[in-house]
Amino acid sequence: MNTELFIARKLFFDKTNKKFLSYKIIRIALFGIALGLAVMLVSVAVVTGFKREIREKVIGFGSHIQIVNYDSNSSYETQPISKNQPSLPLLKQIDGVLRIDVFATKPGMIKTDEYIQGIVFKGVDRHYNWDFFMKNLVEGRLPLLNDSTRVNEIIISQQVARLLNIKLHDDAIIYFMNEDESLPRILQLKVCGIYRTGLEEFDNIFILGDLKYIQRLNDWEDHEISGFEITVGNFKKIDEIEQQVMAQIINYREDSETILRTINIVRQYPQIFDWLSVIDMNVWVILILLSLVAGFNMISGLLVLILERSTMIGVLKSLGSPNRSIRKIFLYQSVFITGRGMLWGNILAIAVMLLQKYFHIIKLDSATYYINAVPINISVIHILLINAASMLITTLMLVIPSYLVSKITPEKAIRFD
Repeated sequence: MNTELFIARKLFFDKTNKKFLSYKIIRIALFGIALGLAVMLVSVAVVTGFKREIREKVIGFGSHIQIVNYDSNSSYETQPISKNQPSLPLLKQIDGVLRIDVFATKPGMIKTDEYIQGIVFKGVDRHYNWDFFMKNLVEGRLPLLNDSTRVNEIIISQQVARLLNIKLHDDAIIYFMNEDESLPRILQLKVCGIYRTGLEEFDNIFILGDLKYIQRLNDWEDHEISGFEITVGNFKKIDEIEQQVMAQIINYREDSETILRTINIVRQYPQIFDWLSVIDMNVWVILILLSLVAGFNMISGLLVLILERSTMIGVLKSLGSPNRSIRKIFLYQSVFITGRGMLWGNILAIAVMLLQKYFHIIKLDSATYYINAVPINISVIHILLINAASMLITTLMLVIPSYLVSKITPEKAIRFD
């Protein structure tokens, strides 16, 4: 039988504790632990949710990895490559690759009687994964693309529609310039859908339609495209998968073929992902500070507990209990108190997270934060890790104050009583 644990449980559940001064101090410590843990859990849920939302939106416009012509620069006017690459079947077999889509881009301008807006026309085929734009579609439908004929339908962003006063089912007049031509080429395409992602940097320029129109504008063959978009299952393995993709491209390239290169989404938009990385530092600062606050709250509670139980300590020492055994009693009791505070902290945090996740109580300015409401990412792993780390840090911080037990001598404690 664990005698120290037995005594600690008796002290913790003793109903006469309310008459002690430590009862009120412990209540304050409990409140501090519960509130601190709740703030930590909500902070991590918000930050990870925010990073996930922004990352998914950026990836929705450009996928995780792109394969393009080596001669293509950083602009959206690209050099063509063949979509019949010999390495393509092997790329699909790489572990972690979910799908590969073809695409083409071409910059242009949409002009109305009163307004003009620069855009990038992104062309895709009927196999394109529209899940991202379906999720962010606010009006209309997606283009009904096919393999045989050109479909004169596009989707534009709500921002572009407002700037140019274009409505659903209106015709958009788009002008494109080729390098060796003095006159623009013109397309008249019908707006079949309007999307809104909140990322104004992308919403302001991207329209999506049939890949065959870009092939016609550039005088490309039917097999020529700007590149491939590769979607991976795990964002953390994007660099590893990119290396495997590049290896396959190099191994299966023939001398007569176009030289290809890869670029992942992090290198393509470094300013956004660098900004998201800075947010991690803020979370670590919050976690460390709140863990220290919870620890010091429990230290004050433990000191009061020891002082109020000095008579009990004297009696136990007179019966032969060593200092180590008595210290364990108070450490066990402190763990019980911390556990109760953490239980209420978890309940409070999960309630707040669920309310925000499903009812979007706290709104945000999408022009500043790219999203309409505070995002929440509820992760069981994060909750368990934060709880375990908080309990461990708090318990370790209590070890040194527990040495106060050794300063209490039996004769003084009992005589004082």
